[in-house]
Amino acid sequence: MICYIAYPTSLTLQSANALQTYLTLRELHARRPDTLALIPRWGFEPSRFSEVGAVHLPRLPVGKLSRLHRSMLLYYLEHSLFALACAPVLARRQAAANTRVEAIYVRQTVCAAWWSGVLGPRLGLPVIYEAHDLESHNPSRAKEPWAQSLLHLMDRTAITRSAAVVSLTDAFRHYLRHIGWRQSDEIFVIPDAYDSRQFAPQDRTMSRAALGLPAEADILAYAGMTFAYRWLDGLLQAVAQMKTTHPRLLLLVVGGRPAERAALQQQAEALRLTVADTQALTDQLHPVANPQSPVADLVLVAPRPQSEVVHYLGAADALVIPDTVTDMTASPLKLFEYLALGQPLVLPDLPALHEIVPPDLGHYFPRRDLPGLIRALAAALAVRNDIGKSSARRTLAQDHTYGRRAERILEVVQQVTP
Repeated sequence: MICYIAYPTSLTLQSANALQTYLTLRELHARRPDTLALIPRWGFEPSRFSEVGAVHLPRLPVGKLSRLHRSMLLYYLEHSLFALACAPVLARRQAAANTRVEAIYVRQTVCAAWWSGVLGPRLGLPVIYEAHDLESHNPSRAKEPWAQSLLHLMDRTAITRSAAVVSLTDAFRHYLRHIGWRQSDEIFVIPDAYDSRQFAPQDRTMSRAALGLPAEADILAYAGMTFAYRWLDGLLQAVAQMKTTHPRLLLLVVGGRPAERAALQQQAEALRLTVADTQALTDQLHPVANPQSPVADLVLVAPRPQSEVVHYLGAADALVIPDTVTDMTASPLKLFEYLALGQPLVLPDLPALHEIVPPDLGHYFPRRDLPGLIRALAAALAVRNDIGKSSARRTLAQDHTYGRRAERILEVVQQVTP
């Protein structure tokens, strides 16, 4: 039996980390039905994780007290309490007849520190830590000066005391080796992935017709659950400057929090760009604009289910990632979803992204460089109909399904199991 300890930020999959955890568990459970997932839940709130056989443990929402006193330390305490609550569950499983716990797999830093440094050794269980970055590098980390040594301790314990580390990128693997925390053969690179049940090539003309988007427009698209740290403002500036050379240019943005969409709309209006009204959207797929109405420059769409997002992306001539939250550990879900659709990709020039997309299949630009972004966008639009490159991107994506990701995790479990 494998135990997967996770602390998703949304039990209804409204965040990237929750979606990645859910899809990974779905594929692990399909290959290893004895996989035990431990997930916290407050009361009886709805949870999609029941669909993948997760066991919900009570969540003590200490972090909510940060509304009274803003500090991530309260969330660290909450995560610690959950890590400790998992221990008796695993101890009972170990004691049960015909049950063997092979390894603990955990991707949350605080839980990983507790299990790698204390709980795993006490129970005699190897711990695999899927490190998405150092907590001391997290933009949302605790900011109190005295807490910085605590962050370092958590990072170092989780990484150095675990049986193995899973990294999303080879760049982060090299960094951990460089600072002397792990040897290369103790770190396994398993990138993120995409849901092959949802994301597949779309007919561009049909997608535009279904959404009411102009058939002859030059459409750029971005989809994400949040815009924070993704440089969407830079992308909007690029579109405004490109209108002189690409008068039919349209930027389609799907997702984001209400305040983020409002800020983007305000910026568009300041740049004298027209914004399509998407207030009529319901829970079903509906046109976002009237094809007979004047073409908008920006179409903002509230978060949609993945089954609908694929149609918005399929309507585009090129798909854009303006920036990523991290650099060494950048492995955004949308990168793999974009690849599966096949259109030209516009990406910041980061080594972690080059690991997945070679230069001949992506249009790279210097990070946060507006002229470079404009050149990359124009180059991508110029080759929108390159069938050969489109096919190559789709082929590349096939090695990054969640099924393959689950298989790679199982290979790591096999290597650390005594």
